[in-house]
Amino acid sequence: MTDEDLKIERKAILRQYRALLKNAKSELDEADRLMIRKAFDLAADAHGGMRRKSGEAYIFHPIAVARIVSEEIGLGTTSIVCALLHDVVEDTEINLDDIESLFGKRVALIIDGLTKLRGAHFGEDVSVQAENFRKMLLTISDDIRVILVKLADRLHNMRTLDSMRHDKQQKIASETLYLYAPLSHRLGLYNLKSEFEDLCLKYKEPHIFDSIERSLEKSKAVRTRFINRFTLPIRRSLQDAGFNFEIKTRTKSIHSIYNKMVNKNIPFEEVYDLFAIRIIVESLDDSEKSDCWKVYSIVTDFYQPNPDRLRDWISTPKSNGYESLHTTVMSPLGKWVEVQIRTSRMDEIAELGYAAHWKYKESASENALDEWITKIRETLQNPDPNALDFIDDFKLNLFSDEMFVFTPKGDLRSLPSNTTALDFAFEIHTMVGARCIGAKVNHRLVPLSYHLKSGDQVEILTSQKQRPKENWLRFVVTAKAKSNIKSLLKEEKKQIAQDGKETFERKLKSFKINMNDENLRRIMSFYKLPSSLELFYRVGIEQLDLSKLAALKKDGGQLKYRRTVRKKPEGPKDLVTPIDAKNASLVIGDSMEKFDYKLATCCNPIPGDRVFGFITISDGIKIHRENCPNAIQMMSKYNYRIVKAKWTNQESIAFLAGVRISGIDQVGLVNELTKVISDEYNVNMRSISFDTDDGIFTGSIMVYVNDTKHLTELMRKLRNISGVNTVSRLKGDKQEPSLTDLN
Repeated sequence: MTDEDLKIERKAILRQYRALLKNAKSELDEADRLMIRKAFDLAADAHGGMRRKSGEAYIFHPIAVARIVSEEIGLGTTSIVCALLHDVVEDTEINLDDIESLFGKRVALIIDGLTKLRGAHFGEDVSVQAENFRKMLLTISDDIRVILVKLADRLHNMRTLDSMRHDKQQKIASETLYLYAPLSHRLGLYNLKSEFEDLCLKYKEPHIFDSIERSLEKSKAVRTRFINRFTLPIRRSLQDAGFNFEIKTRTKSIHSIYNKMVNKNIPFEEVYDLFAIRIIVESLDDSEKSDCWKVYSIVTDFYQPNPDRLRDWISTPKSNGYESLHTTVMSPLGKWVEVQIRTSRMDEIAELGYAAHWKYKESASENALDEWITKIRETLQNPDPNALDFIDDFKLNLFSDEMFVFTPKGDLRSLPSNTTALDFAFEIHTMVGARCIGAKVNHRLVPLSYHLKSGDQVEILTSQKQRPKENWLRFVVTAKAKSNIKSLLKEEKKQIAQDGKETFERKLKSFKINMNDENLRRIMSFYKLPSSLELFYRVGIEQLDLSKLAALKKDGGQLKYRRTVRKKPEGPKDLVTPIDAKNASLVIGDSMEKFDYKLATCCNPIPGDRVFGFITISDGIKIHRENCPNAIQMMSKYNYRIVKAKWTNQESIAFLAGVRISGIDQVGLVNELTKVISDEYNVNMRSISFDTDDGIFTGSIMVYVNDTKHLTELMRKLRNISGVNTVSRLKGDKQEPSLTDLN
């Protein structure tokens, strides 16, 4: 550089230094200015000749960090001094003893903490990552300003990331998203958090970032007109009420807009909450709450509020000290608008987070901060705790407001609440989810259905032999996991059916049956299957006994089988007769057609059950078991509609009954159960369903039986099957009476 260039650079450095003093949020007296000047001179001298990747003098970086600390976080002289000196011990000949002698113990302690954090990068080795994370958190218990200055340092690095190589940009952006963005959020520094996330998106997904940024710029004029029109009547009313106020507009961050577009699968144009209106009023301490509610009353005089979207963070502040009144109202153009109402004190705490607690000593923010640091100190009571155990104890506190989950390599994933281990597996990759057999959460083995918590570190266990299961759909939460499971199940079923079709064709050939559409329809009818896909699939999984086809009649390869039409069981209306008109009793069993009579589906009574009749208004008489789930309600509320009923001797007619079975899951168990029911005991099934959880199965079977004796014998047979633990009768598949039961 020429002498002229150096002269221009020195002037630029001095301009930045003067701007630091001029724009400081805290008031600086003469002693403060002298202390800051001493720190600036030392840093400028120590970093003399050093250059950043961009080519500019290194001293610009500590000045910029000091300005962020002062102007954007709102810290005072000590923090400004530390920001100016945060790199001198690490990068120059100056040591901590020099710092202590010049600026005192507190500054030296903070600089020491910042120096320890210089190497806090997160590599692939999980133990190294954990150790660095622990090192950073340890500094909080010494002085939280260590973290605040470090956040400012990282923010300036993110703002000047253009000069770095692409791979470095990705690495730094990933680290920022991994720790610094959520840490900013936990400290209540929402502006820093939003900017961190936006800058990370800018470098990780530049095309998406640019697209959303352009869309926001294009729609800016329309938003401005809408906001001016929306706030005009509110401004006039607040002025008439004598409030000293300010109305701001907060535009949603680009990262938040992107998340909403992805999560809801909508374009930019359909993101309705692009901005929020913020009303900030000057108020005395003892009238803050009442003034905010008065402003709320004025807003809702003009616009209809959504009662489900009212959030009172004034009466019960958030754990990080955030206080505000949030409501969502309907604008004249039919758009929902979020309105945030707070005082200037609340706004400063909302903007500066925990950093503002030095100014408002009695605020909820200070109490929350002290409480948080106390928890950290309790965690640190063990002088040399295992790094991974330390993180396990701490992360839930750090990320309590958000659902963050970590991979073994330290990658951060944001997921919905109640997310399971299987959801996380599909979040990593579709095939990781498809082959997932379990997970280790914080090094402990858990099942697929385990609900993750914020801060968990998850390792997915896979097997090439694993295949997606239909029961997975019962506990996964994310749309991504559900859609992938359904798609995988469909593809796998098609593949199995294709193999089954080849087996089926070979079997037909051995039985000298032609493979044509007519024969296929008759075979599907014989096995009571809805489609050829289901037929081939059942063959593929060996759930169909094809040997029965040999007994069917055929002529020249063409089947002559015609399914026998079973006589439909006589309905209750054919089986009812009055035995005593005075007592209105019923006998079930004689073939008479004088009453409209049905068996209740809520308890499925069968001969041998103790039953009663219930007179409905439009659906005749329904027969219920006396231990029906709804019997107490019906008998207590509608006693005048109850009639006696009893079974008489009758011929074999099939009645529907339910059986619940549980036991130890093992290969071939379902096949054994169906074999006992259908083949050995000659009972028809209407439906069967089973679910397995951690090696324990539960299932329900709806079967047609003649009477209670028939059912009891079947249940005894089922209990004798190896692996079956309990067999009991279902009370019914409905627990509440339907409208037709009562009407």
